[in-house]
Amino acid sequence: MKTDIEIAQSASLRPITEIIAPLGIDFDDIELYGKYKAKLTAKKIKDLESQENGKLILVTAINPTPAGEGKSTITIGLADALSKIGKKTMIALREPSLGPVMGVKGGAAGGGYAQVLPMEDINLHFTGDMHAITTAHNALSALLDNHLHQGNELGIDPRRIIWKRVVDLNDRALRQVTIGLGGPLNGVPREDGFDITVASEIMAILCLATDLENLKERLASIVIGYRYDRTPVYVRDLKVEGALTLILKDALKPNLVQTIYGTPAFVHGGPFANIAHGCNSVLATTTALRLADYTVTEAGFGADLGAEKFLDIKTPNLPKSPDAIVVVATIRALKMNGGVAKDALSAENVAAVETGFANLARHVENMRKYGIPVVVAINEFVTDTAAEIARLKELCDQIQVPVALASVWANGADGGVELAETVVSTIENQPARYQRLYDDGESIEEKISKVARDIYRADKVIFEKKAKTQIAQIVQNGWDKLPICMAKTQYSFSDDPSLLGAPTGFDITIRELVPKLGAGFIVALTGEVMTMPGLPKAPAALKMDVDADGNALGLF
Repeated sequence: MKTDIEIAQSASLRPITEIIAPLGIDFDDIELYGKYKAKLTAKKIKDLESQENGKLILVTAINPTPAGEGKSTITIGLADALSKIGKKTMIALREPSLGPVMGVKGGAAGGGYAQVLPMEDINLHFTGDMHAITTAHNALSALLDNHLHQGNELGIDPRRIIWKRVVDLNDRALRQVTIGLGGPLNGVPREDGFDITVASEIMAILCLATDLENLKERLASIVIGYRYDRTPVYVRDLKVEGALTLILKDALKPNLVQTIYGTPAFVHGGPFANIAHGCNSVLATTTALRLADYTVTEAGFGADLGAEKFLDIKTPNLPKSPDAIVVVATIRALKMNGGVAKDALSAENVAAVETGFANLARHVENMRKYGIPVVVAINEFVTDTAAEIARLKELCDQIQVPVALASVWANGADGGVELAETVVSTIENQPARYQRLYDDGESIEEKISKVARDIYRADKVIFEKKAKTQIAQIVQNGWDKLPICMAKTQYSFSDDPSLLGAPTGFDITIRELVPKLGAGFIVALTGEVMTMPGLPKAPAALKMDVDADGNALGLF
């Protein structure tokens, strides 16, 4: 059996100009990055504003397990299947992160015969968007430290700088660092730290900005720290938003690629919904809606994180809300949620499917709270048995949710036809009536409590002393009417990654709140979640290589 990278390398790529021609995109509307990648021009995006919006399909999933669930694979396979049944379709995906791919999966390009191509490029440097974000972010840090060195005219308190540096790598040794050592010539000593690039505020800003002017305004609104008198310091106080916008001007343009079956796809925006925004960019999703009759996009990690952020943070910035939500599940992952060990997942266990179904059922119920119809996609594995599939379908029938098998990893577009037809039928027969979970005008505590209670099913929220102090400061500065971006483990509804299934009887602990005014939300950090994760004992990089002809090996 071929690996993902082997399948991708054996696929026949068409020039990107051919892929986009049916969408009405001409040569002058794109900026080419080789033969198979391009960026859409700002002018073309502007010209499309008068076009009607097509249908929007949001793909999310149950809580991830080591058994896998396959959001990106289903997203791509569903889009290919929609194209196969005659629907004009586009994909809007997040961009994988280089660093975590070298350690753990961080955003995906799909798998098997449901991939976006060129897979190697997309998983590595692609068009350089991640590098531009890293550079802009660290440029701001350098300019800030230079301001301190040159006399600190703004009176910034070095002890109260909240802006961190970033790198597109998982490197736990960089979580806390001390900079400026070695005497006056080397700047002002202070504590600093690194986050991963995809968890950065500038990543979120890129995802939510609507044009260059909006990008500049968002960058200007970033809070970098506080003065000695405790008043906030913004990027506009440093007068460097223009320089940062210049660094990011090309990265803001959505990236165009193709699937194995030739479906056009935007790949643009950041992964990691457990610690960040975790959605495709507003520009890419909006543009796809105006170019196609059906747009398929995804939200990172479990629906309790990615889909919640998509619906409460991103959707208000889109021209329309989703028409349907697809919740992806695998028999294997449900069995793991039902208590089966990873090395025993291949054995038939209908009882474990029944127990693990509680996780899927809760996600379905949660998504319905937004007034949007839900479809369950069973991402098939060869180890799934007829009895397990039949029981899962019965359980879905009991909660009256449409369910379809999808074998897109193995069979590509053909394996997604049942799912595509089910989704189209659902959209045509069940109109969506979108409603947010909370109003921005509610207090910070109320917004967090609604997410914790209604989505996670926590008994209560515990705000640690530091969080309470920060809430008071946020209220004092008038920032409390922003939405909340919850940072939580992706593995559980709770903030304890070991509690699988549909846990009850737990509390959610908020340890810290960080204002992200450029992005337009407040980050609430729960439990032990890290914005600079570490690498596992055996990083994926150990399996990666390149042959004498320059072909990537071991990439996934």
